[in-house]
Amino acid sequence: MSTLFSPITLGTRVLNNRIVISPMCQYSADEGRATDWHRIHLGHLALSGAGLMFIEATAVAPEGRISPDDLGLWSDDTEAALARVLESVRPYSSIPVAIQLAHAGRKASTAVPWAGGQSLSPAGGGWQTVAPSALPFDAGGTPPLALDEAGLTRIRNDFVSSAQRAQQLGLDVIELHAAHGYLLHQFLSPLSNARNDRYGGSLENRMRFPLEVFDAVRAAVPADTPVGVRISATDWVDGGWEIEQSVTFACELQRRGCAFIDVSSGGLSPLQQIPVGPGYQVPLAERIRRETGLPTIAVGLITEPIQAETIVSSGQADMVALARGMLYDPRWPWHAAAELGAQVDAPKQYWSSKPRAFKDLFKPG
Repeated sequence: MSTLFSPITLGTRVLNNRIVISPMCQYSADEGRATDWHRIHLGHLALSGAGLMFIEATAVAPEGRISPDDLGLWSDDTEAALARVLESVRPYSSIPVAIQLAHAGRKASTAVPWAGGQSLSPAGGGWQTVAPSALPFDAGGTPPLALDEAGLTRIRNDFVSSAQRAQQLGLDVIELHAAHGYLLHQFLSPLSNARNDRYGGSLENRMRFPLEVFDAVRAAVPADTPVGVRISATDWVDGGWEIEQSVTFACELQRRGCAFIDVSSGGLSPLQQIPVGPGYQVPLAERIRRETGLPTIAVGLITEPIQAETIVSSGQADMVALARGMLYDPRWPWHAAAELGAQVDAPKQYWSSKPRAFKDLFKPG
């Protein structure tokens, strides 16, 4: 029996296997509204046989977008646009769908990657960014505005409103984005948080706002909706956020009813020194799982089926998430099931496609 293809329960949601499609920014929205590209993108990934599919990082407010073309869920029209996409997908796939709610903070207001990804000024199609402190991402960047109490309240309420909209859309899982140098991560790291009020300084204070956002979202949606958090377990910069602090943060989240931790790293500083290699972030997920007992998702250069199988069967993580690998091979779960002697869900329209050597590959409907 393959552990990778065994079921797992998040809250009351049962996933058929432990393969997760990571949230992947598409930079293809229209003023935050999902478009036909999202129908194509999510539609074909929904047929992949993965256990859970994340919608990309979805901004909770216009100024929280990474780029002007980011997906959002902050208004009736952004909700209606995403509803139309989901209505196109759901009749043809029963895959559970998750959403990652995000605010980019000081890393907002940039051009899309294929246009250079540079910071955009308000005069150049961008907007004024906000952050815990008026510290730019890099030396040449425009300083963000430091958030005051009113700004913190507004953003906390934005996360709650977007979570409630996600609930109305019938989404199965909610994840809060506290990784990759975006706003909640900016509060956690001493490299980006130089506040001298109750939201800065000590670890307890730096965790306060992300935990307040989690508490508010957790209270705003039904108890059986799993709410998890993606973190960067280390900044990969001396003096920054690191794994010991991440374990403490995870323990606090666990006490508050967090359903899972999605463990990534980096993204906060251009000074980061990341030792990139196959599964390079898996030990971070393993340590958090071991010291907290929280279900963990491991990410980062997980590309081979036997590699993914080993991660979950050895207890390094409970699930594995693929991003670029899934874009390159949208049928990765099919191929993994074939290699590991497992079965996978597939649409009836594709049943005739399986090679003769794998006649039992698809689960009977």
